[in-house]
Amino acid sequence: MIQEMIQQRGRYAVRGEGSGHAFDASPPAFPPPGADLDRAAASDSASAPVRPLTENGVMPPAPPADRPAGSELDPAIAGRLKRNAEGLVPAIAQQHDTGEVLMLAWMDDEALRRTLSTGRATYWSRSRGEYWVKGETSGHAQQVRSVALDCDGDTLLVRVDQVGAACHTGDRTCFDADPLAPVGEGTPPR
Repeated sequence: MIQEMIQQRGRYAVRGEGSGHAFDASPPAFPPPGADLDRAAASDSASAPVRPLTENGVMPPAPPADRPAGSELDPAIAGRLKRNAEGLVPAIAQQHDTGEVLMLAWMDDEALRRTLSTGRATYWSRSRGEYWVKGETSGHAQQVRSVALDCDGDTLLVRVDQVGAACHTGDRTCFDADPLAPVGEGTPPR
């Protein structure tokens, strides 16, 4: 029995016994009480794939339909990655020549594969639910110089040559706009 239908950033998630699926759709006309919402959801979004939500209700990346067979991330690299519940790994972008930390974004196996194969930083947008190549629309591109995996396998360091601003706000880095008080100069703990 379906318990509820909730909206998540333009996606609708059906939750309840035997459910836990999400689908892309415009706001649906809710079926009458007692209707099978899983079936209604599937018919309203016949062209959109139905994917299970993660434990915390996030839509994980779906394997891209446009990927040619056999073009997967090298299994030796994939085997070293420690992903979160959504299948993502944090990726820290750093200016290759100055060491300046530019931004934090997220990658799954496909985003990392695209980054390594094209030399253009590609990330997974958790808010939009899609891959994005940094600078593709803004012109503020990141040409990748190297990618490293940390000692625990749970964070990527992407050393780039940043063109223009790294932050969506227009700042050079995502850490420029809101500096916190230096250690020792803030309000002392009580």
